[in-house]
Amino acid sequence: MENGLCPGAERGSEFVVDPGSLQDPSKRRFLNAAGMLMAGLMLPRARAAQGPGVPAGSGHKVVVVVVGGVRRDETFSPDGAVNIPHLSTDLLPQSLFYRHARNEGVTAHFNAISSILTGTWQRVDDWGKLAPTSPTLFEQFRKGLHVDRSDTWVVASNKALTSLIGASSDTNFGPAYGANVVFPKQLMLMAVVEALRQGRTANMADRSKVEVELESAMEGSNYEGLGWNVFDGSDQLDPRVRGTIQNAIASFVQSGGPTSGDELTFFMTREIMRKFTPQLLVVAFSDVEAAHFGSYALHTSGIKTADRLTFQMWQEIEANPDYRGKTTMVVLPEFGRDPDGSSTNGFFNHRANSESTRDTWMMALGAGVDKPQTIERPIRHIDLCPTLASLLGCPPLDAQGRRLEEIRG
Repeated sequence: MENGLCPGAERGSEFVVDPGSLQDPSKRRFLNAAGMLMAGLMLPRARAAQGPGVPAGSGHKVVVVVVGGVRRDETFSPDGAVNIPHLSTDLLPQSLFYRHARNEGVTAHFNAISSILTGTWQRVDDWGKLAPTSPTLFEQFRKGLHVDRSDTWVVASNKALTSLIGASSDTNFGPAYGANVVFPKQLMLMAVVEALRQGRTANMADRSKVEVELESAMEGSNYEGLGWNVFDGSDQLDPRVRGTIQNAIASFVQSGGPTSGDELTFFMTREIMRKFTPQLLVVAFSDVEAAHFGSYALHTSGIKTADRLTFQMWQEIEANPDYRGKTTMVVLPEFGRDPDGSSTNGFFNHRANSESTRDTWMMALGAGVDKPQTIERPIRHIDLCPTLASLLGCPPLDAQGRRLEEIRG
C-alpha cells in the first residue's frame, strides 16, 4: 500500500526495503552523506581535533550486530541460505558458529536487546519506557575501566528501542556510565512530522521542496528531539560537511524512490567508526521487521539487506587500521519468528513459546576466535555479555549469563 509520502511504503511502516536501492548512485551518495552529516552533528569541535585515544582495558574492540527477528528456516537452513549468501559463504568459513543460541526471555525487541546487553533476562516495558534493571555492558566497561562515553555506541534502526537501551536503572551505574544511542532514521522522520505539524504537507508532494524540509530538520534538530542520547556538543551543522550534504540531498530528491532504513544505519555506523573508533559498538538492523505488515517478500528482502550490510561491516573492520586485527564481531538475531500455521500468524510475529521463536544462532569472527568451528552445544543470549566483558578486560560482574570459553582475547 502506498502512503502518499513515500512510494512503495506501507502505511505506518518505517521498514521500507528497496532491494535495488544501491543500484542508484544518487541514493548511495545520499545515504553516505547522511551518515557523514549525523556523525558531524554529534562531533563536538574539541573532539574533532583529537585523534583516537589510548584503548582501555585489554585494548580489544567489539562490534555486535543484532538482526531483528529471523527464523532458522529463512537463514541457516538449506532453503534459507539463498537469503544470506555473505553470512553462509563469506563469513561462516572463518567464524565460530553457535548453531543454537537461545532467547529464553521476553521475545520483544527492547527486552531481547537489553537482555543481550546485560547478561540477565530483562522483563521491563516492551517499548523502552523503562531502562534495563541490570547494568549494561557499556556501564560495566565505562565505570570499571574509566572509559569515555565516546568509546561506547548504539546505532539502531528499530523503532521499539529508546535511548534508555544505553544504560540501566541500577543506582550504582546508570546514565552517567551509559552509551551514546543514535537512531538515524529519526532525523528523516522528523522532517516529515514537522512539515505536517506546520501545515506544509504540500511540500512533501513537491520534490523540489522536500529538500528544504530535510535541510531544515538537519540544521534545526536537537538530540533530545530525535530520541538520541549523545555526549555534549554543538547542535549546529558542522560546516565541513554542509556543502556535501546539501548536494547529496538534492541528488536524492531529484532521483526519488524509497530506500532502506538499515542502509542509513550502516552508513551512520561507518562514519562513527571512522570518526570516533569506539571500542564497543552495537548495531541493530530491523528491516526484517517488515514481517509485521504481512509481507514475506519484504521480510526476506530485509534479511538479504542485513546479510549484505553485516558483510560490509566486517569489510570495514578489516580495512580500518584502528580495528583490523584487534576486533571481535558478533552477529545474532534477537529471536526467531513464530512457526507457520500458528495462532499468532506465523512469520508476522514473535510471540509464540516455540523453538521457531526461541532457538536462533550466533556467529563470532575476528581477534577473539582461535579457529573456525561449529558448536552444537546450546548457548543463551545472556551468555554474550559476560563473554564480551572478559574480552574488553572489564572487572567481573554478577549476571545470569556465563562466559563462553571459545571466545577469548
